[in-house]
Amino acid sequence: MLQTALHYSHTLIKEVLQPGDNAIDATMGNGFDTLFLADLVGKTGKVFSFDVQEQAVKTTQEKLIAAGLDTRAQLYLQGHETLGEVLDPDFSIKAAIFNLGYLPKSDKSIITLPSTTKKAMTEILLRLVPRGRLILVAYYGHVGGTEELDMVRNYCEALPQEQFSVLNYQFINQKNQPPILFCIERKKP
Repeated sequence: MLQTALHYSHTLIKEVLQPGDNAIDATMGNGFDTLFLADLVGKTGKVFSFDVQEQAVKTTQEKLIAAGLDTRAQLYLQGHETLGEVLDPDFSIKAAIFNLGYLPKSDKSIITLPSTTKKAMTEILLRLVPRGRLILVAYYGHVGGTEELDMVRNYCEALPQEQFSVLNYQFINQKNQPPILFCIERKKP
């Protein structure tokens, strides 16, 4: 059976993320991706997670503590566009994930934005190591979602093929705007 965009995002990350690596959850949300990444990076790796909503940070912290993984993640109550201020330019990232849209079961007026997402993508790609992957799962069935999807698609299409491989994964015969996955992998120099 074909995997959903969300499940496939985890498959793509599991293929590259190893203990000792660093990862980013650019949209912490309910903490599932942060928990997933924290498990993969092991005791010597680190996850840096960002969200603008206090509830996201609280929920994620609770999940990490319950799983005994709270020392593996650093949570930031700030937008993902600030990650360039948090991480040094020479800091190495092996994997990063975004779930674009809004926090499920929350205020649907608080959404990710094309300008902040683009800035965060650029900062991550500056730090992404060879064979590292940046995953974006775009949920776009809300006001502003189509604009962000267009930005992500255009950004990905403009990346030089000598440096990056870009995968687009989507179901084209499903109703209700199913999420679309983008995977950017840095090539070896």
